[in-house]
Amino acid sequence: MKKEQFNFIFPSFAVDFLNYYNVIKNRSDLTVIEYANDLATFFRFLKVIRGTAPKDVPFEEIVINDISLETVASVSLSDAYMFLVYCKDNRGNNERTRARKATTLRNFYKFLTVQKKLIDENPLQELDSPKIKKSLPKYLTLDESVALLNAVDGKFKERDYCIITLFLNCGMRLSELVSLNLSDIRSNNTLVVTGKGNKERTVYLNDACIDAINAYLPYRPVDGVKDKDALFISRQKTRISPKTVQYIVKSTLEKAGLSGRELSTHKLRHTAATLMYQYGDVDVLAIKEILGHESLSTTQIYTHIMDEQLKKAAASNPLSNIKAPKRPDIDVLPPDNSDETE
Repeated sequence: MKKEQFNFIFPSFAVDFLNYYNVIKNRSDLTVIEYANDLATFFRFLKVIRGTAPKDVPFEEIVINDISLETVASVSLSDAYMFLVYCKDNRGNNERTRARKATTLRNFYKFLTVQKKLIDENPLQELDSPKIKKSLPKYLTLDESVALLNAVDGKFKERDYCIITLFLNCGMRLSELVSLNLSDIRSNNTLVVTGKGNKERTVYLNDACIDAINAYLPYRPVDGVKDKDALFISRQKTRISPKTVQYIVKSTLEKAGLSGRELSTHKLRHTAATLMYQYGDVDVLAIKEILGHESLSTTQIYTHIMDEQLKKAAASNPLSNIKAPKRPDIDVLPPDNSDETE
């Protein structure tokens, strides 16, 4: 789905909601499109359970631009939980995706109630989100990171090496990397990165990043380039796409013998944060700023990585399985009532 299609797919009050989060709340295009997909699925679900959807039309082709405000206002909390069950059982959505859908619905009904005042009461104000199981992020070790860099080769090796170097050293998101411009590189060896919600932050480039950029720029195409300010250029001489970067990272992981571990561009971001925390004596607040996290709680997962490693280190001690000797005649030592001092 594209933003340009909103007016044709949705009723006007839903279009207003999506535009509000895009323009006023300054959510990224990707986030707004996710909201749109969530609403489209919810509206189609409503039509199915209300019996107003044609029975011979596939679910994804059910028209929703005619859904009325009265139908939307009549939704109950039970309807919303039925929808989340449908998303789990029929669509195979995991808890994180279902939690996002719940957030979309809460935001949508709050918009109708508070911002637009189109309905008097918010029926989903008490809608809870599925609990998301917390897990430690996957990442590369220092040796694996070096092996990944050493595995870069091919016709565009200078570009690809620079891409992976920025991921591993700066902890960028995929969307941030592909949107980098030549004009974002400052003379004081900093880089202006545009993150979520179009928020800009300054990233300091270390020697490895500066060297990789300088090694790549002589090979960056100039003639016939459509986006002349784009830092990374594809073989078609356009700004490199997220899909191409994902392929570069995936194929290089395979060459380094690191495939089959669900590693991705985002895992390289986790790697950068983890290595900084493990080896750089970097405060978690500094990592928060480097990664562009809004909440410190998001960044603190990297401290949990270190906690887990310390736990494993203690368990791997060769003396960890040695048990304390017990007296053969008693199970519990009697209390020591003596007044003797050592």
